[in-house]
Amino acid sequence: MPKSQLRSTNSAFHRRLLIGLGVLLAAALTAGLAARLSGGGHSDRPAATPTATATTRAAPPTAPPATTAASAETGAGVARPPGTSSPTEFAQAFARTLWSYDTRTLDQQSFVSGLRLWLTPESQYADGASVEAQVPDPVLWSRMRDHAQTSSAAIAEAHLPAAYERAIAKDPSALTAAYIYAVTVTGKVEVAWTGGGRGAEARAITLAVQCRPQQDCVLAAIAPTVYP
Repeated sequence: MPKSQLRSTNSAFHRRLLIGLGVLLAAALTAGLAARLSGGGHSDRPAATPTATATTRAAPPTAPPATTAASAETGAGVARPPGTSSPTEFAQAFARTLWSYDTRTLDQQSFVSGLRLWLTPESQYADGASVEAQVPDPVLWSRMRDHAQTSSAAIAEAHLPAAYERAIAKDPSALTAAYIYAVTVTGKVEVAWTGGGRGAEARAITLAVQCRPQQDCVLAAIAPTVYP
């Protein structure tokens, strides 16, 4: 098969996969099962200047060290994927990594590079754009760094959405095509910034996690909407 035709076939298959996942999760939304946290319009993007729920005094943070090009390319400072065959365990670890950062010691490119290391090596399934979309852009990250913003996450739980489980029960062969599981993770994120400012919020995210038999799980994509 010519390379151009192969690329076209892979691209079409990737689109069908993502559309299929979207339709599956949309079923939950149509049934009234989907819910955004924080009043229905929550965004997973960290705010540049969060609203404090409580304010305390603290010593100013130390100046961040310079970030090298090498660390940006390798994603140094970002947690690596766990060696697990459990889609829920993997999803919890990824969500914790996505929601935890220290802008004083990590630049935006390093953070994105580190998160991309969690993606499946199977390019027809890996949606790096959906991962990068969850990270503040370089300008916003710079503003966050000006305020020495940090974030830490406590994961509550992870589960397979009800709509996903029903669809797989109805057609088990849909899973064995690529072994991709939809997993929703919930947790609490605490943010701190210059001057002792602090804020906290509940978060949720739905991930497409690939767990092939006898292989460690990897990330395929992040769903644009959260599903219970």
